[in-house]
Parts: sequence; C-alpha cells; structure tokens
Amino acid sequence: MNDESASHREFQGNLEREIEQFVGISVYSTSSMKGLGGIYKNNYKDFIVKEITNEGKILEVKEDTPVSVFDDSTHNFTTFNLIKINRDTFEIVRILSRKLHIPIEGIHYSGLKDKISLSVQQFSIRGNYIDQLKKFKYKDVFVRNVIPTKKPVKIGSNWGNNFTIALRKIDPEENQIETIQKILNKIRENGFPNYYGLQRFGTFRPNSHLVGRYILEGKFKDAFEEMVLTTYSSEDVKSQKIRKKISQTKQYEKLFEKIPHSLNYERNLIKSLIDHPQDYETAVKKLPLYLLKLLISSFQSYVFNKLITLRVKKGYSLFHPEIGDVISILDDDNGHLTKVKYVFGGSYDEYLEEAISLNRARIVIPLIGYDTNIEEFPLINKLLNELFNEEGIDSSIFKNDLLIDYDFKGTFRPMIVKPIGLKLLEFGSDDEFKKKNILKLEFSLKRGSYATMLLRELMK
Repeated sequence: MNDESASHREFQGNLEREIEQFVGISVYSTSSMKGLGGIYKNNYKDFIVKEITNEGKILEVKEDTPVSVFDDSTHNFTTFNLIKINRDTFEIVRILSRKLHIPIEGIHYSGLKDKISLSVQQFSIRGNYIDQLKKFKYKDVFVRNVIPTKKPVKIGSNWGNNFTIALRKIDPEENQIETIQKILNKIRENGFPNYYGLQRFGTFRPNSHLVGRYILEGKFKDAFEEMVLTTYSSEDVKSQKIRKKISQTKQYEKLFEKIPHSLNYERNLIKSLIDHPQDYETAVKKLPLYLLKLLISSFQSYVFNKLITLRVKKGYSLFHPEIGDVISILDDDNGHLTKVKYVFGGSYDEYLEEAISLNRARIVIPLIGYDTNIEEFPLINKLLNELFNEEGIDSSIFKNDLLIDYDFKGTFRPMIVKPIGLKLLEFGSDDEFKKKNILKLEFSLKRGSYATMLLRELMK
C-alpha cells in the first residue's frame, strides 16, 4: 500500500489481496498450489448463506411453518426466519426497528451475514409481534417461520452457516478440474487460516480496526478523522469527493446538508461536533453501542490476523503445534472449543498431537480482552511483543476501561478452521462470461469463520 498522505490510502488497482494485507491477511494453507483467479458475488444468487441452528438444522429459504399462538405466560419473544437479498444485517435491524416501531435494542440475532448475498437467518423480538410480522412487507426482505419462544436468539447462539457459492470468470486451463480437486482435498485435510475476513473491517473502507485502536488509545480526534475524513481508493468516487471537501475546508456546518444520508454515521459524528465544537470524545461515544463494540472488536480481530501471519513468517507451522502453543479440546456434541486447554511442550504432547489429527483439538490464538493473561500463551506472547513493537502499540491498550464497560473479557479462537461437507457441485462453461469457467461449491463453517477465506485459497 502507498500512503499519499495522512488522509488518503491508495491500494494499487484496488486488488482484494492487497486490501486483505492491510488488515493482516497474508498467508495461505495451499500456498504451493496455483490459484484459479475468478470473481465471486457477481450477483446475490452466487452467494447463498443459510444459518445452521445449534441443533444442526439448516434454515431453508422456503420453509414456513404454521403460526403458533403467543401465550403471555410462557412466551417472551417472537422468533422468525428472515430472508434478505443484498442487504446487511445492521440495515435489517434499522428496517425492523422503523417498520415495527421498536427500539433497536429489542431486536436480537445470532450473527452478521454478507450484504451481497441471499441469506436466511433467525431474529427475535421481545414481545408478541406475530400479527405485525405476518403482514410485514419490504423490498428484498421476507419473513418466514414466525413462532413464539421463551428465549431470544442471541449472538453466537447458532452453530454456524451453510454456503452455496459460485466462482465465475475463471480462465480455462489444461487439467483444471484436477487442480481444483487437489486444492479442495488439501483444504479438507488441513483446513485454512481462520482469519477475520474483509467484512469485519469494511470491504471498501477497511479501517474499522484503526478507529477501534484510536478509541482504545483515547485518540478520539484521530478516530473521528479516520472515520469521516480519510479517503480510500477502494470506496466509491462520490464518497471520496465529499470526504476530501470536508477535510480541506473543515466547514462542517456549511457542508452538513450536502453529506449523503448513506453516510449516516459520518453525519452523526459531524452533527455532534457542530453542536459541541472540538469535543471529539462526545462525538465518537455518541455512535450506536453496537457500532462502538464492532469497532473495538475489529481491532481485536486485526491483532488476531496479524498474529497468524507473523507466526508463519517466523517459520512456525500452520498445521502442527510448536513449543509454547496452546491447544484447546473440542466438545463431543458440536465440535466447538471448550475451556480445557494445554500448553504444548510437556508430558501430554503425544496425546495432543493425536487429538489434533483426529479433529478433537485445535491450536488456538487469544482474542485479547481485559481478562486475558497473555503469559498463558507462551509462543503467542513472544509474537505479540514483536507485533506491538512493530506497530507502536502500547500493551496497556488492553487495560482500557471501555473493554470492561463493553464486556470484552477476552477469549480464544482456532488458528485453523476445517469446512464441513465441502463439495464440488458444478464445474464447466460460465453462462454469464463467454469462454470462461464457473465453479460452484457447497460447505458449512462453524460460526465466526469466513467463507471468503476459503475462497481466497482457490482464487489466490
């Protein structure tokens, strides 16, 4: 990346791989194999995401059970499937809030879904909204399977997601199907780095981790300017022009009405600064709570990504434990991490290596919070010190009271993820791009893992 100035970030050709490097994504599990190229998300039908419940049920687009009766003595929430086309989850929350006249805080969901997609996910609303939801209509948003429930769905309450994805515009080559099968077999065998994908940071303005860092460092003016004024070559030209104009003149009041409503968060920040000149902290802290938490978690995610990348660049294995690695045992029911963990390099090593080979354990990396004891992760502790030195980050950043206020206690996450049921559904001529090929896949991933990180292994 070439920084032309403090207020502009230029990605040469706006290539996705270069943008990924900006958020810490660099290494591959299939680095010795040539990629196919191609594009994804050519249209929403090429990226279908269906939530999987903790009971293992895949939510289907057309399922719709008869509506049950809401009993106030046993039911507290209305839960339903929501199908959306080319809309992000935050937008859906705002639509539901506005159409049903309920506060955003009263709307619950278990995970964020890609914007450019056809997706099915569960939502819950406190109270009886069966009749309103039966009548609900909104462009490219559909409500199905409305039921009364005692408890709501909540973040992390799903098992994961099922994906059906098409890669298009692939240049044909000799023996291409064999190449594809080799890559898929490698992914089935070893998995791929469990990076947080670009969606976590902003696909076109990949800077949420920077804003989160500035907030934790107490640099609220820097957070404001990064969010409002910094332009990215990967965002649309219209947004770049308005940001440049605001940055050059600083005439917030004069330009406020010219800022498009699509830049809603930027408008809110500027309005606060107009009302309270130079009070950047108040402006930033007036952002919605869910957004503030997302910004801080993005910084956590960036550190996680960089630790995977640094680990590999230092010559440590992606797939096999090294001395000082921490290994977590998976539970028997659904394969999620448990709190049972061991440091590799002791008397249990033989059993830990066997557990990893049998998919009963994973090497983990911490998502650092206020309660994380980084010394419990010897190898990562060493790498973290190096990373902080490289990036000028003070380790006290994770002692910020905001982490306590927003409940960022800290946890850990697998370094590698293995897809479930990875299948090649179709390969052949692409009906949308002449003389090109199309590849269609189906697979499932546990919650929190990104399908785009599997796709990059194929595309390179």
